[in-house]
Amino acid sequence: MDWNVVGKLWDKWASNNVGHSGQPLKAALLMNYDPTGPSRLVSTVAEQVGIKVDPTEISQLVSFVKRNKLQTESFFIGPNEYLVTSIHESWFCARCMNTSKQAGEGAIVVQTTAFLLVGLYEGSIGSASRAMVAVDQFAGQLGRRNL
Repeated sequence: MDWNVVGKLWDKWASNNVGHSGQPLKAALLMNYDPTGPSRLVSTVAEQVGIKVDPTEISQLVSFVKRNKLQTESFFIGPNEYLVTSIHESWFCARCMNTSKQAGEGAIVVQTTAFLLVGLYEGSIGSASRAMVAVDQFAGQLGRRNL
């Protein structure tokens, strides 16, 4: 895998979509992920912006995705607990259950060939739509490179 390419794609995408006022995402994570690999291989955070997590914190999310019980369990990212609200072929959306934000918070999780991409946003339906477009844009760039 060409980490230089991934890093350049991430930097350009994140600067246009994450963390600043008016951008669709408040935070994003990119984790290496191989569901067919040996269980001893730990997923690691390849890139992150707007949030600071370590591999221990994301292990619960990775385990949640591997178990594929999206409709019956919740997952955590940092202190926030999320419940899946819609499931699609290679991605799902979730809403934060313990947010203090009046309009709410959500997450979009996309699985590519080699990564889990997580986009976190604040707001409701309109914000979720904007967040999905942003996350889909980066996932598409990875997909074109079979990453």
